[in-house]
Formats: sequence, structure tokens, C-alpha cells
Amino acid sequence: MPQRHSKNNNDLAFFTYDEKRKLGYGTQKERLGKDSIKPFDVCCLCLKPFIDPMCCQKGHTFCKQCILECLLAQKKDNQRKLAAYTAQQKQEKEEAEEKLMQQKARELDAFDQQNHGAVPQYNDRNQSRDKNGFHGANSVKVTSYEEEALRTMKAFWLPSATPEAPVKAGAPSSSTFCPEGNEKLKLKSLFPIHFTEDNSEQKKSKSYDVTYICPSCKVTLTNTMSLVALTTCGHVFCKKCADKFMAVDKVCLVCNKGCKVRDLVNLEKGGTGFAGHGDSLEARDFKHLGSGSGLGLVRPAMKT
Repeated sequence: MPQRHSKNNNDLAFFTYDEKRKLGYGTQKERLGKDSIKPFDVCCLCLKPFIDPMCCQKGHTFCKQCILECLLAQKKDNQRKLAAYTAQQKQEKEEAEEKLMQQKARELDAFDQQNHGAVPQYNDRNQSRDKNGFHGANSVKVTSYEEEALRTMKAFWLPSATPEAPVKAGAPSSSTFCPEGNEKLKLKSLFPIHFTEDNSEQKKSKSYDVTYICPSCKVTLTNTMSLVALTTCGHVFCKKCADKFMAVDKVCLVCNKGCKVRDLVNLEKGGTGFAGHGDSLEARDFKHLGSGSGLGLVRPAMKT
């Protein structure tokens, strides 16, 4: 069966809808697969099975080494920003003092010129002083024609005439933030968590991968389940067991350590491959058909 003529008609002055689709124009959508979803037992930073897992109060899990390096890097960055802000404040203060001194000097020059008829030559700090230092009342500051023309010339393509906008840094924050949830995070708010491994003979004979189970109901933990961790001892349970037993008995089912309802933290996970789980499983990317997108050479000319 021959193809449609509209899809093969390429002598038009504009792109057809099918040609735009083939060039990748517009919003591209793709459903995320299983490989694009983070499992519950991996670190949010290195995306590898965690080692010595730590958890924040929002339920994000990290390797101990990864989160410590991240917080240390944030502290170093805050110190660098603070040093730059302090230097900027010092420079602004010096410039303000210099402008004040120049203002007073100009006022003194105007007073001397009005009362004595002679004015001392006033120069900026970066300019050289005259040998005599005084001129007549009617004399003006000598400026070469080239310098005056270059100063007033609006040639933005010349590096010497390009205006420079002052870059001012704001007051930096001294807080560290969670790399996953972007909320304030302190080292003392992290707590270690402990998963219960499945050591049954049946599991050992089938696979070499480490699987985790709920210590209460012995169900294998997956992304389809909601998990809860205790901040007091760090043991991880499924949501059903936590609501059924620990929220009522106020005690951990593994170590019998006392806990309260506020000590239960819901662990974050990547989601599942089912739309009914309530996760966003669709990735979107917008590509503009024009200059800077790699397709500017094949873009048709605009009609005038």
C-alpha cells in the first residue's frame, strides 16, 4: 500500500506536522520503565545499594559516607561564599570612604577658588599628581581628545568600551540542605536504619541478591509497599505492621524499645511501574526548533 502523499511532500515553504515530529520538535513524552525507578534499598546520591544507611526526618535514605561528604561539601561552599561576601562588604566600605574623601576635597577646592582665586589640582588615587599642584582659577583639567572620545563613544563591541555590571553577592546561608528534599538538614537529625535480611535456605538457594523482609510479618519488602522506620532504634517495618502494632503498643517489635507516634518516619521510594501507585511515570522534554537547538540550519525562513 503506498504511503500518504502529505508525508512525502517536502517541497513546501514550511514544515509539516509529521516533519516536525521526525525532527524532535515540541514536547517529547516517554513512559519511565523499571530501570528508571529508584529501588527502596539504594542511596539517593550514589544510586547504589547503600552501605551503613542513614535516614533524614523526611524519609530519604543515604549511605553514611555519601551524606557526610555532601554535608561537608556544602559547609565548605558556605565558607567560600561567606569569605566572598565579607570581601565585597569591605570593598564597598572602602569605595564609600573614598567617595566621601573626594567629595570633601571638591568642596574644599570650590571654597578656595571662590575666596582665593586659585584651586589646587585634585586627582584621583590612580592618577599622577602635577609637579606644581596648583593652577589658575580659570584653568581646567587637561584631558586628551582621544581619552574623551573613547569615554563617550558607544562602541559596545570594543573590549575597552564594554560596560561592566557589578556582580553583588547576597548574604550566604549557613545552613546545609538535604540533597533530595531541599529542606534544612543537620548531621544530628540523621539516624541509622536497619533492614532485616531474608536468611532462609529457600532464598539462599534461588538467588545471590540480598532481599529484605519485614521482621513482623516476614513479607519481602518491595517498592509496592510503604515502609516505616523508627528514629529510636532504626528498625524498618511495613506500613501495615507499624500501624497495627507499634502505633498501639508504643514499643519496637524487634528490640522492645519504647517509641512514640512521632518516631515513625515514612521512607521515600522510587515507585513502581503501575500508574495506580500514584507516582509520576512520564518524562517530558521540550525541544525548540531554532537557533541553539542544532536544527537552526534547517529551519525555514520566516515570511515577511
